[in-house]
Amino acid sequence: MDHPFLRGFTDALNGLGLATLRFNFPYREAGRKFPDRPPAAIAAWRAAMDTARAQAKANGDSGPVWAAGKSFGGRMASMAVADGMAAQGLVYLGYPLHAPGKPEKLRDGHLYGITVPMLFLQGTRDTFATPHILTDVVARIGSNAVLEWVEGGDHSFAVAGNKRPTDEVGASLALPVARFIAAHA
Repeated sequence: MDHPFLRGFTDALNGLGLATLRFNFPYREAGRKFPDRPPAAIAAWRAAMDTARAQAKANGDSGPVWAAGKSFGGRMASMAVADGMAAQGLVYLGYPLHAPGKPEKLRDGHLYGITVPMLFLQGTRDTFATPHILTDVVARIGSNAVLEWVEGGDHSFAVAGNKRPTDEVGASLALPVARFIAAHA
């Protein structure tokens, strides 16, 4: 939740007029290294979305609530939406389509039933998503899914030869996300 990448990303979104809510999954709160199983992660997403809606309502905002996540967080958000969680749309920051070196084991089956707008932001050097495979998956999802590449970016969106602070890297993704959300409001 307090990772510089996510702070930079959410601070930049706030600067563009979008309210944000960051949260940790239970495994992170407990200090464990390995991610929660999907049922626990989906429950965490549901609780976070309920909190976001309650906070928005308390602030007099009845606007749409989107779900965005980095890597595992994005995948779990998509699984939660596929499982019935309400979200106006989904934003994936480095969707983990497959484990590094294992493109034959795709994590895409649930994506094809999602009908809300989806933005995939992905680095071209991301070992968790072979470019041509992710391109094909997004095309198969349909017109509600858009893929934007960060040229030279790895799974953390770091570009070789371009040293930038991690918070700046996260912040650099806010504008395309804000544009996508505005286009689907």
